[in-house]
Amino acid sequence: MANVTGYNRKLAVILRKAGLVEDATFQPLVDKSTKEGLLLARLVVEGGLLDEQTLLGLVAEDSGMPPIDLDKLKVDLDEIKQVNKNQDLMTEEVAKSQGIMPIAMVGDFLTLAVANPYDVVLLDNLKLQLHKQIMPVVSTERAILKAIETTYHAADKQMAELMEDLPEEDDVAMEKKQEEAKDDGALESAGDDAPAVKVVKQIFSIALKRGASDIHIEPMEKRTRVRLRIDGVLTEIFDTPKKLERAICSRVKILTDTMNIAERGKPQDGRIQISMEGKKCDVRVSSLPLVYGEKICMRILAKGNLKDMKEIGLEPRVYDILNRGLSLPQGMVLVTGPTGSGKSTTLYSCLKTVMNPEENVNTVEDPVEYELEGINQCHVNPKRGLTFASALRALLRQDPDTVMIGEIRDQETIEIAVKAALTGHLVLSTLHTNDAPSTITRIIDMGIEPLMVASTVNVVLAQRLGRRLCANCKAQIPPEELPSKELLIAMGFQPEEVEGIKLWKPVGCSLCNKGYKGRFALVECLEMNNDIRRVIIARGSDIEIRKIAIQTGMISLRRAGLLNCLRGVTSTEEIISNTIVDETANEVKAAETAAEPAASTSPGTTQLQPVPAG
Repeated sequence: MANVTGYNRKLAVILRKAGLVEDATFQPLVDKSTKEGLLLARLVVEGGLLDEQTLLGLVAEDSGMPPIDLDKLKVDLDEIKQVNKNQDLMTEEVAKSQGIMPIAMVGDFLTLAVANPYDVVLLDNLKLQLHKQIMPVVSTERAILKAIETTYHAADKQMAELMEDLPEEDDVAMEKKQEEAKDDGALESAGDDAPAVKVVKQIFSIALKRGASDIHIEPMEKRTRVRLRIDGVLTEIFDTPKKLERAICSRVKILTDTMNIAERGKPQDGRIQISMEGKKCDVRVSSLPLVYGEKICMRILAKGNLKDMKEIGLEPRVYDILNRGLSLPQGMVLVTGPTGSGKSTTLYSCLKTVMNPEENVNTVEDPVEYELEGINQCHVNPKRGLTFASALRALLRQDPDTVMIGEIRDQETIEIAVKAALTGHLVLSTLHTNDAPSTITRIIDMGIEPLMVASTVNVVLAQRLGRRLCANCKAQIPPEELPSKELLIAMGFQPEEVEGIKLWKPVGCSLCNKGYKGRFALVECLEMNNDIRRVIIARGSDIEIRKIAIQTGMISLRRAGLLNCLRGVTSTEEIISNTIVDETANEVKAAETAAEPAASTSPGTTQLQPVPAG
């Protein structure tokens, strides 16, 4: 609980003034509370000096706040959800650490039980954060902690009760496959009281509340594990009994309306639209048969959550380059990176930039992730012969101005895309490569002539997602704990930045996930120019392309990350884990540094100084 020392000092004065304690037995408790940072009230009650109700009455009378007996009051979990409607400021961890418990909210007034009525700073902060009028009532630490356990874990108890209602393993086991199919049919027509229905609904509710991007339901030998990907990191939320695994998979398939619940031996894909907790989302579902059952993976795509290019957090130079590439009437703008790196979000943001009533904007996707008003979107269906290549051929006969291809996967698709870019169309797409320069060599490896690549590619973005430091708990690293100057320079910081450098580290609090909350884009942006075109036509390597790109102003992924470290957006550990040291950038910087004195000692000659690397 916050401000323990001040509360203990105040309580000691109250008890001595009331004459209810003897100093011989009371002083050791005061000393113990000071030494160990414990609440004096708890020690007084546990030591038998006073009963809890008497102590509560004294504190209430002195503070002028009404007392409340939480043992006789049942707090509804929905009240806490109402408090946390916009942001999780009253989580279980916060309530326990601060010694507070929300009881009821009416309009803009929140009734809050507090163990320390004298902590006015806490009450003022809550008022500002929650934008509510706080009506404090006094309770004891024990009663508040008990109420927190009872209320916050109500969902867990419901899950336990739900599991108790399930029949035993032997009763669930079916002797014949026909009976299994019959059981699936029964689940399909079941109401909201079916165990699997309740579990799936609970999983979606927790995922949306915590802002998860993916849900993993994974069958193990003796259990079924449920994990959420939050800010790029998988977190286990709970297990379900093995006997419920098949029913959960069937329930998810039923929600898609396209997946076959009787087919468990091959992968399937589907889509769900859900509306829960005031949020509307599309859910992309994928099933995969494993050794111990069927694994379900669901990608959550929140409707209305599509960002503009300015909101992605691009470096100003990258934003300008991307805008120039999108303003051209033809050519290719490519976004690369691994799965889950935010390529689709960036690509859709680019689409929002180019779409207007005067142009015909079309997409070919598998699947359509975000539905945008005013754009013609085509969903690929290989089972019916509608591949990326065939859809793209048909689309080019639809008089398009801009074409977005969800992903370039094969030689046929890249050939059509290049021809479209050569014939006056702006083409946006994604590729799987490690960085921007290697995208060029990858396209050439796919069978496209270097001259065609040099003529069509406008801009290439390589992207990763880094975790943001929690603004509530991040801490500046003390100068004595900073890495050495040599190590900082080896990371990629420039010598002039190392002097007096300020870096931040994750701490961890109840509002974040181990010191991080949210993510941001790390982008490496290559803009085509004549020097790079000459290297491409000469079949130069991606190392040569990178060297020219950095000399002409490209910011590498590592450099983009380090700039965000200097701003306090993230930590060096996060950048090191997501990017690699750019040796080419270091070589270019060293060459520039060595060239500076040579230029100054050669009067009568004029040297062109290359643009410094990001």
